Amino acid sequence: MALVSAKEMLNKARKEGYAVAQININNLEWTQSALKAAQELNSPIILGVSEGAARYMGGYRTVVCMVKELMKHYNITIPVALHLDHGSYKGAFEALEAGFSSIMFDGSHYPIEENVAKTREVVEKAHAMGVSVEAEVGGIGGEEDGVVSSGELADVEECKMVASLGVDLFAAGIGNIHGKYPDNWAGLNFELLAEISEAVGRIPLVLHGGTGIPEEQVLKSISLGVAKINVNTECQLAFASAVREYILAGKDLEGKGYDPRRLLKPGAEAIIEVVKEKLTMFGSINKA
Repeated sequence: MALVSAKEMLNKARKEGYAVAQININNLEWTQSALKAAQELNSPIILGVSEGAARYMGGYRTVVCMVKELMKHYNITIPVALHLDHGSYKGAFEALEAGFSSIMFDGSHYPIEENVAKTREVVEKAHAMGVSVEAEVGGIGGEEDGVVSSGELADVEECKMVASLGVDLFAAGIGNIHGKYPDNWAGLNFELLAEISEAVGRIPLVLHGGTGIPEEQVLKSISLGVAKINVNTECQLAFASAVREYILAGKDLEGKGYDPRRLLKPGAEAIIEVVKEKLTMFGSINKA
């Protein structure tokens, strides 16, 4: 099955009251694990790639080729979108040319007029190529590829402006952050989320920073229009923990336990379990 735009799968998710997981991929094992888990549970999935991860993996074209070939190898039949996560203006066009099927242009750090102008350009180019576009208003807390935000709350009027440009999915800061949530985290601002949801109409909303948000808050956000939830840190933590356990147990010193295929296998299996847990929580099982 070919890569698809995220538009159709997310419109369906918002209409039917569930969310599609964006699992950020960082290497071969991440991609294999995400695809295997989603295929097993018959769930649509979005593979997110930050600009930093793309550079690490050898560039946008390398990522596109890897994902497409793995889909063929594993006979993947579920809908899969390959999505640029927090793309810069330059990166958005580069990922488009490389063959990504969905693009996030993150103009949240620009003045609103510049965010609108640049988002409009990305939408025009992407839609001409059949590619979905995600835009953002209000920074998501934490750090993503060097862009640091304290997690400011989005302005509803600015959300209306950007959403009116024809974007296919929309992210807004509602108190969510990237990475681990601190003990004193105030939680998601559901009053603001409800206002944004009403302001942008039926556009599927995106919840960044999906790691560590309590299940009851996740489910409430879905009920208010969130149709895409991003998960990255939780997979990284599970991977690191499983590989650490393997090494501390001395298994890398047994026979050919040092073989990277054996060394990284526990981490890859841990990612599969995290992805399955998220697909179950988000309600996307058998929605492919």
